[in-house]
Amino acid sequence: MTTFSAAQIPDLTGRTAVVTGANSGLGRVTARELAARGARVVLAVRSLDKGRAAAATMTGETEVRRLDLADLSSVRRFARDLTEPVDLLINNAGLMVPPFGRTVDGFEMQFGTNHLGHFALTNLLLPRIRGRVVTVSSSGHRAGTIDFDDLSWERKPYRAFPAYAQSKLANLLFTAELQRRLTAAGSPVLATAAHPGMAATNLLGHREPSLLTRFAQSEDDGALPILYAAVADMPGGGYAGPGGFLQGRGAPKLVGRSRAARDETVARRLWTVSERLTAG
Repeated sequence: MTTFSAAQIPDLTGRTAVVTGANSGLGRVTARELAARGARVVLAVRSLDKGRAAAATMTGETEVRRLDLADLSSVRRFARDLTEPVDLLINNAGLMVPPFGRTVDGFEMQFGTNHLGHFALTNLLLPRIRGRVVTVSSSGHRAGTIDFDDLSWERKPYRAFPAYAQSKLANLLFTAELQRRLTAAGSPVLATAAHPGMAATNLLGHREPSLLTRFAQSEDDGALPILYAAVADMPGGGYAGPGGFLQGRGAPKLVGRSRAARDETVARRLWTVSERLTAG
């Protein structure tokens, strides 16, 4: 069996990729590798300065545009201004177990950023997407439940990891329902998902360093499942992750997901609720 590496990314000349959160971590590596293979890469970032600094380290054609996924008006503005066809949309940006906060629109920060921001962005760009939508989830989705009665933690006491797990489960349910809708419409666009395992990115920056040293793989290796989901031969709705022990590290391959992430009824309901929450 051939092990996937960045060297196996095909020539992407003439194609446009949008990568959210491309100024650091997995997004930066993903953008770098796509640009190196000839794609025109749009770095969609909150900080233009950080985005430009990241782009300066890349070879190939890049453009930096501001996108704040925690502000739906910013998402709408980004989608309005990006008028060209998009071959790859990489929904990578995210938050992991921050202190409690709310988005500009009043949603719990992780659910609002990790799921609703990307849900809105994808649907706004969908008429111009002609390749794949890759959404980055996490093995943490296995601990998640979708609490339709309190999606934004307005009633129950906030707990950072359950909120994170809910948002990552939402990413997989979104991917599944998006693919179902694309298939029903006869669209050639594919929706896929990926998770990086345990990768030493800035999301883990506050964790105990010894844990990173022992278990985490590098940003470059952590980005491989994302790149695999973007360019490898895999089915719509497929989920890529590291193939090693507990999917923590190793070469990317198709991996399984929790029973909750395969619940078609919940996926459809979440889509409907997300449409309502992001309408504007």
